[in-house]
Amino acid sequence: MSGPYTPPQMDAELSGGDPGAGPFDTLYAEAKSTLGYAANQMRSLAEQYRQAYREVLASWHDGRDALDESDRADLVTPADGSGPLAAAEGEAAEDALGILRRRVTLLTNELGGLQAELSRLELVVRTLERTWLFLERGDASLLSDPSEPELRGDLQMRIVEAVEAERTRLAQEVHDGPAQALSNAIFQAEYIDKVLDEDPRAVRAELRFLRERLRRELGDVRAFISQLRPPVLDELGLNGSIRDTADALAALTGATIETSLAAPAERLSDPEQTVVLRVLQEALQNVRKHAAAGHVWVTTRLEDGRWTLEVRDDGRGFDIDAVAARGRRNFGLQFMRERADLVRARFEVRSRPTSGTVVRLAVPVGREGG
Repeated sequence: MSGPYTPPQMDAELSGGDPGAGPFDTLYAEAKSTLGYAANQMRSLAEQYRQAYREVLASWHDGRDALDESDRADLVTPADGSGPLAAAEGEAAEDALGILRRRVTLLTNELGGLQAELSRLELVVRTLERTWLFLERGDASLLSDPSEPELRGDLQMRIVEAVEAERTRLAQEVHDGPAQALSNAIFQAEYIDKVLDEDPRAVRAELRFLRERLRRELGDVRAFISQLRPPVLDELGLNGSIRDTADALAALTGATIETSLAAPAERLSDPEQTVVLRVLQEALQNVRKHAAAGHVWVTTRLEDGRWTLEVRDDGRGFDIDAVAARGRRNFGLQFMRERADLVRARFEVRSRPTSGTVVRLAVPVGREGG
């Protein structure tokens, strides 16, 4: 199937419509032409932005490679230089390395913001293209009655999915840096294995270098993860975010939602709080789309060294074995399981037809004072 929008189609629109068309046809064609022009301009700007981003990313990789080479040279070269000339050269080299380290740090912080902006531009382009298709074909699927909760929920889910897609693209782009570093670390480990018995001094130097590289990469990964933290967590905190999500579902469905949040949010790290919120959001969306529930209970508690989230409803329930047999179609449950695995949490779903559903996430945090 061809894409919803192609330059030849828009070129035809921009060249003008039927000279014999009535005023309404002319205005409608002008609306499509204007929208097509905007889509073309945005796509061109997005491509220019993408190219500029690649250049910054290449500069970041060059800086990291230079730092790696410098670290390796420091570790394998004996420090037996002497005299004022050697000292002066050493100080100049250290100053240059300091400047380079600061530049790499700034680029690391800048890349996340640039990728987020690029993702927004790409999202705008796709939105313009879909809107042009809406005008071109008279597709009524984008029309909705704001008085219908289900359609309002669908629109909100489109927004949520777009935000999640943006975060996924950011994570994928950022992954290029750590992935390359880990690949280099594997080669380095293989080299260490080869010279282990022949050159102990080189092995010690390589191990120190490998340790410093992994420490630096760990810092970068933590910085990247922090950029993926849902903004609502910073604005409302975890408990506030849970209540806000529950209130949104109650407004959409008319169901009664009770929250009992006894577990202290500060016992969870930032990534763990993100997983808890994502699992809650997915569980409540499943309630909205499938359960037809009149009552939903959202609780958190500490038990047996685990921070536990439970979402329970009195809806229609489902046959878990039948759903599992559908494999890849069961995206929502797979989504929640994968995020639970990221923080070594237990994930459990219990349900039977006509008996409601219970979703439970248990994050290990250790016993209080343990």
